Amino acid sequence: MKLRRSRTSRRGRIEIIPMIDVMFFLLATFMLASLSMQHLHSLGINLPKGRAAAMDTRSPITLTVTRDGQLLLNEVAITLDTLEPALRPLLGDSETSVVVAADGAAPHGLVVQAMLKAREAGAEHFLIAVQHE
Repeated sequence: MKLRRSRTSRRGRIEIIPMIDVMFFLLATFMLASLSMQHLHSLGINLPKGRAAAMDTRSPITLTVTRDGQLLLNEVAITLDTLEPALRPLLGDSETSVVVAADGAAPHGLVVQAMLKAREAGAEHFLIAVQHE
């Protein structure tokens, strides 16, 4: 006579649906946490509208002129007097372009003076940043 075991042996199953829910929740949590840890240092500049081809340079140097006349070189505040000494080491070769991102309401004379100082530092190629229409 055969005796049945009182307890049948079943293989354990891993339910995939709850695991997907937990992984999605963790992904969303980590994405939101990483976004909140970023400190975005940006300036509000209203670029003039225009049509321009996409930029084709390696790592351009950005010269920003704000509405209130503040100058920034690669997001570092400078003055007209310190522009030339700060820009000269950044201009490695003659092919390096300087992108002029001037606010639409920035003083025109200041933009021209900044470009002339950049030319004295050795910049030969200037690109004007515009907002696509």
